[in-house]
Amino acid sequence: MLLEVDQLTAGYGPVTVLHQICLELWDHEMVCIIGPNGAGKSTVLRAVSGQLMPRAGRVMLEGRDVTRQGLREKAAKGLIFIPQGENIFPNLTVLENLEMAGTMLQDKGILHQAVERVWAAFPMIQEKEHDPARSLSGGQRQILALSRILMLLPRVALLDEPSLGLAPLVVDFIFEEIAKMNQTGISFLLVEQNARKGLFVSHRGYVLELGRNRLTGTGQDLLNNPEVQRLYLGG
Repeated sequence: MLLEVDQLTAGYGPVTVLHQICLELWDHEMVCIIGPNGAGKSTVLRAVSGQLMPRAGRVMLEGRDVTRQGLREKAAKGLIFIPQGENIFPNLTVLENLEMAGTMLQDKGILHQAVERVWAAFPMIQEKEHDPARSLSGGQRQILALSRILMLLPRVALLDEPSLGLAPLVVDFIFEEIAKMNQTGISFLLVEQNARKGLFVSHRGYVLELGRNRLTGTGQDLLNNPEVQRLYLGG
């Protein structure tokens, strides 16, 4: 098991959002968390990543307890978090954004190789390497955010709503690229409002409701589940 979340409880101020959440992510897996608005999906990623400190429970990464470690400590151990929305530095150039992502790569030769890896995968943003990131389209911004994964080649990538606000064709491209990264050995735990798309590309899924585990199963099993179809897939 690569990542284990055991009885995780977390929240904001006096409000408890997550109630004893449990989930697992195995090596080379892609797992999708779905559920209605307010179910606590994004809070799971924030608590697992170290952006939000849990109130109780454990986060285990490759058998080590990393519950109380922050974003940078977990990134150094191979777990990175790409939040939704404002997930780039808009006033920096595209290249500077990549260099910021690569600050953990101390060797300049490795940093250069990482940037070249991104250019090879995403030539559409290499063309804009000296342009400010704020000039990119929504799809290009998300590609730039995903480029951090290619820069750092983590063991685990946490993705929050990678398709948010994107046109259908761009969504297809984004998920194709995520699938390619997964095939190279990077494991993904993602939150996705487009439940059908998220489950279709994932090995397994979890359904949350009111901050609690509701259902779990393979991606295909959840897609075929009448309750999931009725509540989350519009069928």
